[in-house]
Amino acid sequence: MSRYRLSGERTRDAHRRPRVGLFGHLGSGNIGNDASLEAMLQYLSAHQPRAILDAMCSAPETVKDRYHLLTIPLRWRPLEGRQASGAARVLRRSLGKTADTIRIACWVRRHEVVIVPGMGVLETTLPVRPWQAPYDMFVLCASGRLFRTKVALVSVGANVAEERLTRWLFTAAARMAFYRSYRDELSRDAMRQQGLDTSRDRVYPDLAFGLPMPPAGPGGEMTVGVGLIDYYGNNDHGRSDEIHACYVEQMKSFTRWLVDHGRRVRLFVGDTNNADQNVVEEILADLRACRPDLDPAWVVAEPVVTFTDLALAMASAGLVVATRYHNVICALMLSKPTISIGYGEKNAVLMAGTGLAEYCQSINSLDLEQLIKQLTDLENDATRLRQAITEGNAAKAPLVQAQLAELSAVLFRHESRQALLAAEDQELRGSGRQRREV
Repeated sequence: MSRYRLSGERTRDAHRRPRVGLFGHLGSGNIGNDASLEAMLQYLSAHQPRAILDAMCSAPETVKDRYHLLTIPLRWRPLEGRQASGAARVLRRSLGKTADTIRIACWVRRHEVVIVPGMGVLETTLPVRPWQAPYDMFVLCASGRLFRTKVALVSVGANVAEERLTRWLFTAAARMAFYRSYRDELSRDAMRQQGLDTSRDRVYPDLAFGLPMPPAGPGGEMTVGVGLIDYYGNNDHGRSDEIHACYVEQMKSFTRWLVDHGRRVRLFVGDTNNADQNVVEEILADLRACRPDLDPAWVVAEPVVTFTDLALAMASAGLVVATRYHNVICALMLSKPTISIGYGEKNAVLMAGTGLAEYCQSINSLDLEQLIKQLTDLENDATRLRQAITEGNAAKAPLVQAQLAELSAVLFRHESRQALLAAEDQELRGSGRQRREV
C-alpha cells in the first residue's frame, strides 16, 4: 500500500496545506471499518495530495503501522486501577469521559476538515451505550461547529435508535455535521424519522465499493464460503447467551450438512479481535467430533486481516453465506451469489438492491431448513445471479465517483481551485504565455 502523508505542524500562510483528520473505530479489528478507511485514504492520496493527514481512532498503533499515519487514541485509559470497582470505577469513568471530551475537541480544532469514513456510526444494530459511540459522535460534531472545522459523515449507516438518549445524541451530532451522506436509503430515512432534515443529504454506495478487488473467477462450484460472527443480539441483554448459543448451533448443523452433501467449506470472519474466530473454532471442533474421518482440507478456516485478505479468502468459493455487512459487500463485489444472515435491516436492503432479496434471513430467527433450500436454489440459479450482481456492481461505480467528486467540491473547494490554477500555470509556462486573471 502506498504511504500516506504524515501529519506536520500547521502553517499560517495563505498557501498552507489543509490538515485533514480521520475519526472512528478504526484499526480495532473490524474489517469493514478499515475497508472504509482504506477507500477514503485512496481518495485523499489521489485527489487531495497536499493534505496533511492524521487519525483519532480506537487502535492507533495498528492504523499507524498499517497506513503510516500519525495517530492518537480515541479514548483516554489510565494505566492504573483498571480492576477497581464501585465508586472508584464510576469516578475513573467520569474522569475518562471528561478527558475524552477535551481531547476530541482539541484534536478537532487543529483541522480544517475531519472525516468519518463510512461505518455504521449512527447505528444500534450491535450493542451500544449512549456514553460510547453516540457521545463520541456528539462531541466530534459539536466541536466542529464550535471551531468551524468541516466535519463530514461520509456514506455512513444509521437506524432508528430505540433508546431515547442514544437517539438524541446521534440526531444532534448529525445535525451539527457540516456534511452528511448515507450508504443506503434506509439510513437516510432513519435519520429523517428521528427529526433530522435530510432534504439535502445524498445516498451513495458504501465506501468499500470504491476499493479495487483482486481478480477472481466464479470459484469452485461445490465450494461454499461461510462468514461467521460472534453474535449476542441487538442489545438483548436478557437473552444474549441464548441468542448466541442458538446461532452457533444452527451454523454447526449447517456446516455438517454442507460436508455431508459434498460441499467444501471455507470459513472466514469479519472482525479480527478474536471473538469471531472463537465461533470458527467452535465450528471446527464440532466437525472434528462429529465427523472424525473428514479430510481436514475439506473445511478450511481462512486467515484474514484486511478487506483484501477477505476477498482472497472468498475467491475460491462459488457461493457465499455471510452475516457481517462487509462480508456480504465483499462477496457481492466478487460477483458471488450470496445468502445474507443479517443482524439488521441494512443487510436486506443491500441484498434487495442487487436482486437477491429472496436470499436473506434474520439471524434472530434463523431457519436451517430454509437456509438449505436457499442454498440449493442459489446453486441452481448461480449463472444468472452472477451476471445480475456484476451488472449491479457496474451501476455502483459512477455513484462512488460522484460521492468523491462531491467531497472535493464541498470540503476542498479552495484546494481544488488552487490545484486547477497550478495546473494551468504549468501548462501556460510550457507554452510561453501567462494566465490572465479574471
